[in-house]
Amino acid sequence: METLLLVLDLVGTFVFALSGAMAGVRHRLDLFGVLVLSFAAANTGGITRDLLIGAVPPAAISDWRYLAVSLLAGIVTFWRPSAIAQLRSPVLIFDAAGLALFTVADTQKALVFGLNPIMAALLGMLTGIGGGMARDLLLAEIPTVLGADLYALAALAGAAVVVIGATFQLPSTAVAIAGAALGFGLRFIAIRRGWHLPVAEAPTNS
Repeated sequence: METLLLVLDLVGTFVFALSGAMAGVRHRLDLFGVLVLSFAAANTGGITRDLLIGAVPPAAISDWRYLAVSLLAGIVTFWRPSAIAQLRSPVLIFDAAGLALFTVADTQKALVFGLNPIMAALLGMLTGIGGGMARDLLLAEIPTVLGADLYALAALAGAAVVVIGATFQLPSTAVAIAGAALGFGLRFIAIRRGWHLPVAEAPTNS
C-alpha cells in the first residue's frame, strides 16, 4: 500500500505540474513563473491533505522527489511546449489526469490514517482539486472547480470507488485503477460534451 500511494502521488504530481506549467506558458510567464505554477499546481493538494490528517512535515516538502518531479515537468513544458500542446486542450487533459490520480491517492492515504470512509472521500475530493485551485488563483482566474464541467463531482466519484473498495476489502491496486479511470473518464467526457451542474442565473431587476 505504501508503495502504491507513493507511485500514485508522484504520477499525480507530475501531471498536475504539467497542467500548471502549461497554464504558465499560455500566460507567457518567465521560467521562474512557470516553475512556481508547476510546483503550486502539483503540490498544494498534497500539502493540504497531509496537514489535515497530521502527516507532518508534508511529503511535498520533506521528500525531494516531489520537488524534482514538479521542476522536471515545468522545465520540459517551458522548453518544449509544442510537444505538450500536441494534445487537444492539454491543460484540461493533464488537469483531469492529475485530479483523478490525486483523488485516489488522497482518499487511500486518508483511510490509512484512520479517517472514516465519508470523510476520507470528502478529503480526497478536496485535496484532489487543491492544485487546480492554487494554479487558477495565482493566475487571477476564477478557479475551475467553481464553474467547470463536473470537476468536483468527478473527484468525488473516484473517491467513492476507493472507499467502497476498501469497505469490501477489494484489492487496493484494482480499486485505485478503477477509481482513477472513473474520475478521469467522467471529467474528460464532461469536457468534451460540455456536461455541467446547473448554473446560477443572475437575478432580474424588478
